[in-house]
Amino acid sequence: MAERNASPLGFVSRNSLLCLFSVASILFILSWLSVLRSTGRPRFIDHSLLPNSKLFAVTDNGNSESQNQNDIEPSIESEEKALEGKNSVKCGSNHPVLKVFMYDLPAEFHFGLLDWAPAGESVWPDIRTKFPLYPGGLNLQHSIEYWLTLDLLSSEFPENQNARTAIRVHNSSEADVIFVPFFSSLSYNHFGKFKGRQKKNGNNLLQDKLVKFLTAQEEWIRSEGRDHIIMAHHPNSMLDARMKLWPAIFVLSDFGRYPPNIANVGKDVIAPYKHVIKSFINDTSDFDSRPTLLYFQGAIYRKDGGFIRQELFYLLKDEKDVHFAFGNTQGNGINKASQGMHSSKFCLNIAGDTPSSNRLFDAIASHCVPVIISDEIELPYEDVLDYSQFCIFVRTSDALKDKFLVKLIRSIKKDEWTRMWRRLKEVENFFEFQYPSKEGDAVQMIWQAIHERFLPSE
Repeated sequence: MAERNASPLGFVSRNSLLCLFSVASILFILSWLSVLRSTGRPRFIDHSLLPNSKLFAVTDNGNSESQNQNDIEPSIESEEKALEGKNSVKCGSNHPVLKVFMYDLPAEFHFGLLDWAPAGESVWPDIRTKFPLYPGGLNLQHSIEYWLTLDLLSSEFPENQNARTAIRVHNSSEADVIFVPFFSSLSYNHFGKFKGRQKKNGNNLLQDKLVKFLTAQEEWIRSEGRDHIIMAHHPNSMLDARMKLWPAIFVLSDFGRYPPNIANVGKDVIAPYKHVIKSFINDTSDFDSRPTLLYFQGAIYRKDGGFIRQELFYLLKDEKDVHFAFGNTQGNGINKASQGMHSSKFCLNIAGDTPSSNRLFDAIASHCVPVIISDEIELPYEDVLDYSQFCIFVRTSDALKDKFLVKLIRSIKKDEWTRMWRRLKEVENFFEFQYPSKEGDAVQMIWQAIHERFLPSE
């Protein structure tokens, strides 16, 4: 009798184990597929929503084919209503406050890179009276570590408590996350070049010091770095240390130079560039008062995915009402670019050495409808912002077809452009870096994105 009872029980046990093993295997495979997926999922404009849609339609496999306008549901108006909830971005007082412990790193890792030296025991400047200014020009585009550090320091001032998304705490056991105030982009820009026969430049040496410091801290050991926030917005800024600090949450501009096991959309945060051109204050322009149809000015010959810039230059350089020219920030370059983008209907954002480019954020600040040609791009705040309401997405393969891009842009008429222009004016504050920060600006939105990554809402 004992044998008869044992046999069925053993059979059930083996089947249960087999079932559990199968489920675990499937979950493991799915999790790695999620991590190893392409860093970007192309989000392209539905050309069927545009006038002359029979000429321009893009299917998911990248082939062009015509679609019938009568098959379109819902209408643009009803689609906007359906997306209303997604675009109602809330921040500040409507969002839980993130408690942040910030390491008191020596000044050489942060404000010392701005030629500031501590006068006493504190490693931080007294920002109530005066704080070091960040260098201008292209340095500014990757300056997010500067703005977030200032925001944490000012969070301790009683006058700056309203609509705050993150506050500094001095006991790490009370913190939600641990913030590493290393101005990595500035370190790369200042010390990234080798001198003479150096085996390591100044940026490499600072990264080595940072790794040695962090991995010895109780906070890092306790979580193995998983609750640490490290800013590496410049694509080249943490090429050495990232391989040792990868468990942390990186704040990046894109994933272009990162293998997916080091940085990916499931672990890390994409933050906007700080725009370099001037904001379009009191913009009263309209479709007819912006004479340039399509604008691009910048580096044309780029590496990797940026090859498309050169190809588009030859396709567009002779087109009427299209400005496509080389440009840089030297001399009066920024002012010229500001004037050009402020007087253009559409502004090209083309992949450069990596999928992202500051031109997207320059275009937003100019209220110039961005035309994004970058198949692998990841965008800031995608969980709360629908970029298709104020951007146009075009596949690289389609953009390189003769006349495709110009015909597409010319097919977008005044009413549709005006709707996108208005939306640009509504969302531009989400991309503004400033001190002191204000509710709903880029600083607060980044903190909110970090909060959602580490402590997602239920």
